[in-house]
Amino acid sequence: MNSTSAALSLDWHARANALAIDGRAFIDGSRASASEQHSRPTTSPVDGRVLAELAAGGPADVDRAVAAARRAFPSWSRLGAEKRKGVLLALAALMEQHADELALLETLDSGKPILQTTTVDVPGAISTLRWYAEAADKQSGELPAVPPGAAALVTREPLGVVAAIVPWNFPLEIAVWKLAPALAAGNTLVLKPAEQTSLSVLRLADLAAEAGLPDGVLNIVTGTGRQVGAALALHMDVDTLAFTGSTAVSRTLLEASGRSNLKRLSLEAGGKSSNIVFADTADLPAAAAKAAFGAFYNQGQVCSANSRILVQRDVHDEFAALLADAAAAYRPEDPLAGLAGNGALISSAHTDDVEGWIVRGRTEGEVLFGGERREIRGSNAYLEPTLLGGLGAEHDVHREEIFGPVAVLHAFDTEGEAVRLANATDYGLAASVWTSNLSRAHRVAGELLAGTVSVNTVDALGNTTPFGGFKQSGFGRDLSLHAFDNYTAPKTTWIQFG
Repeated sequence: MNSTSAALSLDWHARANALAIDGRAFIDGSRASASEQHSRPTTSPVDGRVLAELAAGGPADVDRAVAAARRAFPSWSRLGAEKRKGVLLALAALMEQHADELALLETLDSGKPILQTTTVDVPGAISTLRWYAEAADKQSGELPAVPPGAAALVTREPLGVVAAIVPWNFPLEIAVWKLAPALAAGNTLVLKPAEQTSLSVLRLADLAAEAGLPDGVLNIVTGTGRQVGAALALHMDVDTLAFTGSTAVSRTLLEASGRSNLKRLSLEAGGKSSNIVFADTADLPAAAAKAAFGAFYNQGQVCSANSRILVQRDVHDEFAALLADAAAAYRPEDPLAGLAGNGALISSAHTDDVEGWIVRGRTEGEVLFGGERREIRGSNAYLEPTLLGGLGAEHDVHREEIFGPVAVLHAFDTEGEAVRLANATDYGLAASVWTSNLSRAHRVAGELLAGTVSVNTVDALGNTTPFGGFKQSGFGRDLSLHAFDNYTAPKTTWIQFG
């Protein structure tokens, strides 16, 4: 039975009711309560149920975790790439065996549809972990040219203790984006999941111990950004910090690095991405279907969401009608029913914020479709996919990251205007271009200030290509071999023999 069939055939509500969830942290190889015995209930946006009592960690717990990671670093880094690869592959195999459980935790914690977590999120995390495990023993150093009588070796050395702070929109996948290259390179890790979505990563840590990962190599400290995140950012024994989240928090991490030990940072700080549709697009219905995916997938809670849809005026009205039809595939449904469609947003409070943008759009422009809030299984964290129009290019809806199923449609006339509109943002994470003109595709892609430009598709990424941004979307790259640069540094050994 494939993942899609399983999502449709299983009684996920019954499985959710029977699930026993441990909300304690994972430090030095085992589950641990917070040092001060504090905890808080974590609830599901799916239906408001309390899922677990989640350990509310603080600076003392961060100290314990960092100390454990520091103790584990010498032996893990010297273990050798081939043996590290074996442990990580064993973990990937265990994740595959427990894939349904991980997917259910992900859905309950985040509100994502079970059809998505079983077919995309969990398989994607497993694929990424395997990719970096296989890459571990295939890295090589350099033998640069030096004067006669000498030899120089340049090796890539693990940095030591890595802190990772990951968001709630792709809890398991983005955690693996960080931990897989960090551990494969020989580092040890202290990971802070988002306080809203900690459960799948905690279960991953249990499986890592079962796979043979030594104590202290992977630690999960749950809690708030103010308590756990700040303590990691300021910690004098953390060598580097990897973060995915907002630009505002990225700024505080930069400040904390300067105030502490100048720890390295890699920051993926969000975006406000454009999708440019030219009139010469060969297949306008396909472009509209992909535009709906780019704007509304994952309830629009995607840092690289193509939420600014720029359409050449000649096809503007036709495209708007096609997009309205395509958006129907992203109407909210019960996330545990195994159906296509969107799930819940991360919380009712966040849904309030997103709905506020819709109210502004209706007042200051127009709602072209959607805009309604729905209640499913007692939760009101569900929104119809929404398209706004009639808002000038200078309007906040073109500039600010909404992080919900809300897009804005805007007409343009010329290629130069489209590029100017797309680049008129503080961010530079992603962009998409639709055209049948190969010269235009190359020309426009070269002019767009974005870390990834997708041509005749949207939001393209994979294990082999780097993901990250320009401008206030941050620096450093996840995915691909380039991610090793976040967790290693070149070391020169010069041997003079003549």
